[in-house]
Amino acid sequence: MNAMKTLPTRKQQRRGRSRGQAMLEYSIINWVLVVALVIGVTVKLDLGSGERKNVIEMFLNAYQTYYDSYYFVLNMPFP
Repeated sequence: MNAMKTLPTRKQQRRGRSRGQAMLEYSIINWVLVVALVIGVTVKLDLGSGERKNVIEMFLNAYQTYYDSYYFVLNMPFP
């Protein structure tokens, strides 16, 4: 019994190309995210007061300020 190899139809060829396009887009998005994280961690920004922090430290500082102010408002004695 000889199994003959059939040629892929045009529909199957297109599906393969679109699958490759999705993989390329996924790879590009992941590359951009990794580069953004590396830059965010390594680049130091001058805040004007002589203090230099990277973007991640600035984000965590802003989040801590928000967290502290939120609980300050919740713990106020009047409604």
